[in-house]
Amino acid sequence: MKGLFGVARRGGIQGGMSYGSTDELGYNAVDPIVTVHDLHATMLHLLGINHLRLTFRFQSRDFRLTDVSGNVVDEILA
Repeated sequence: MKGLFGVARRGGIQGGMSYGSTDELGYNAVDPIVTVHDLHATMLHLLGINHLRLTFRFQSRDFRLTDVSGNVVDEILA
């Protein structure tokens, strides 16, 4: 997992905080690692959508945007 920097304002995210850390080069995420599925689950939660029930059909099979591993990151919510 590579390190990622992002800025979020308002919309239910705590202001002025940093979450997680990277290695000494700023390249790899160290602790805690937030996956893309976790990020999607958190954004859907802020929009009021249950990420566990949101599915789309592809080739006669239901898929979730957050796959089977997405979890809401409660620590960054206001």
